[in-house]
Amino acid sequence: MLEELGLPYEHVPALPRSEQAFAHNPLGKIPALVCEDGAVLTDSDAIMAFLGDRHGALTAPAGSVARARQDAMTMWLIDDMDALLWTAAKHSFVLPEEERLPQIKDGLKREFERSASVLSERLGAGFLMGDEISVPDILAVHCLNWAVAARFPRLDGKLSDYADRLRARPAFRRAAER
Repeated sequence: MLEELGLPYEHVPALPRSEQAFAHNPLGKIPALVCEDGAVLTDSDAIMAFLGDRHGALTAPAGSVARARQDAMTMWLIDDMDALLWTAAKHSFVLPEEERLPQIKDGLKREFERSASVLSERLGAGFLMGDEISVPDILAVHCLNWAVAARFPRLDGKLSDYADRLRARPAFRRAAER
C-alpha cells in the first residue's frame, strides 16, 4: 500500500514471533508500521485503513455508504480467506508441534475454495470496489498469493487473471523487490 501511495518507507524484514516482531507487537505478529511520530500500528488491515484515511487514497471516504461496502468486503476477506490461511499456517508451522492439528487443513482448503468461488463471482471487470484499486484489492491479492504458496486449491481463471493484473502493477513489483 505504501508503494501504491508513493510514500517513502524503510522496510525491515522480520519473521512472525521474532525478536523484531515482538519489539513492536506483544503478539509477535507482523506487519507493524512505525509512524513518523513513533506511534506503532499493528494489523495489516488497521494499517491500510489508517494509511488510506491519512492520505485520502485507495479508500472510500469515512462515513460514506461506499466506505461501509468497502469495509464489509475487507472484513469478509479477513473472515473467509485470511483467517483460513492463518489457521492453516498455525497448524503447519507456527504452533508448537504438539499443539498442531494437521487434519484440519483439508477442511480449511475446502472452505477457502468456496470463498474463492464467491470472490470470483463478486469480482467485476475492474477491481473489487469499482474501477480503481482499493484496500480490499491489496488484501485480496495478498490472500491469493498466500493460497498459492500454501498449495491451497488452484484459483479459477477469473481470479488468476485478477491476481496477475495486481501483481503486474509497478507498486506491487517494487514492494516485492524489497
